[in-house]
Amino acid sequence: CTVTTRLSLSLYKLPFHPESEDPSVSLHPIVAGDVFQPSLILEVMDQYEKVEKIGEGTYGVVYKARDKVTNETIALKKIRLEQEDEGVPSTAIREISLLKEMQHSNIVKLQDVVHSEKRLYLVFEYLDLDLKKHMDSSPDFSKDLHMIKRYVYQILRGIAYCHSHRVLHRDLKPQNLLIDRRTNSLKLADFGLARAFGIPVRTFTHEVVTLWYRAPEILLGSHHYSTPVDIWSVGCIFAEMISQKPLFPGDSEIDQLFKIFRIMGTPTEDTWPGVTSLPDYKSAFPKWKPTDLESFVPNLDPNGIDLLSKMLLMDPTKRINARAALEHDYFKDIGVMP
Repeated sequence: CTVTTRLSLSLYKLPFHPESEDPSVSLHPIVAGDVFQPSLILEVMDQYEKVEKIGEGTYGVVYKARDKVTNETIALKKIRLEQEDEGVPSTAIREISLLKEMQHSNIVKLQDVVHSEKRLYLVFEYLDLDLKKHMDSSPDFSKDLHMIKRYVYQILRGIAYCHSHRVLHRDLKPQNLLIDRRTNSLKLADFGLARAFGIPVRTFTHEVVTLWYRAPEILLGSHHYSTPVDIWSVGCIFAEMISQKPLFPGDSEIDQLFKIFRIMGTPTEDTWPGVTSLPDYKSAFPKWKPTDLESFVPNLDPNGIDLLSKMLLMDPTKRINARAALEHDYFKDIGVMP
């Protein structure tokens, strides 16, 4: 049998810099010493029995599996390592260990982390429906405006929790928003994995990772992006739920930027101070004027339009944050949430 390691957690936190609100700075341990010391346990992957392969996502293969100790159905995510011959990076292990501390009703729970020298498995609670599948299989999805409102609220609630713990997602999309059919509650999956593993250009099966929900500051090469990147993604997902089609369906990074510019307007120093200094900004970009966002989401009420427009502000420093979004008038009739 393979000797593997189950992580014993020391608490880590990010230093708080209110002036930058940038959680992409390096981790600092609360406890003395900067060496991560996992406790070695003879742990065999036999505890988890694979039932079926259910997906091949951004970071590797996902299996439906059974925990033979508890008889619980779980999702087992086998992480693809870019350099398999070099083993599991200690930085990735440390980053992932932090995610076990994240406990919230709108976050998919990471139950366990098991790794050998060359393999890394993440054990998550199991949910069999994601928002993309739900939208694709429900022709009248966009007509249930109150359900959409409740989904947006839950996404923001999960994001607000993660951002308050200095964790970004960076790759939010309908495929990693999971839905519990019994309660209609929504949970965010894959939070924090981008920091641990990076966002690959292609998935495990060489499928191109979608750019449709990626914030303009990332597309323009900013190295100092922060929590607003997730808010942009939520805005894109919000608009897609209302119209049942993606707002910015680009097929390359430049096409993605131009799809954004055609609707939101090409940014200038007046509308986004500092934009012309970003690495991938080009003075030769076509100069589009902003269009009326309302025409792309005709079913959305004025409060919804106002919230969406604040999520999709091009300048990330002006974009609404998750906590403020939860207090927006759009949600005043949300009702009791689980």
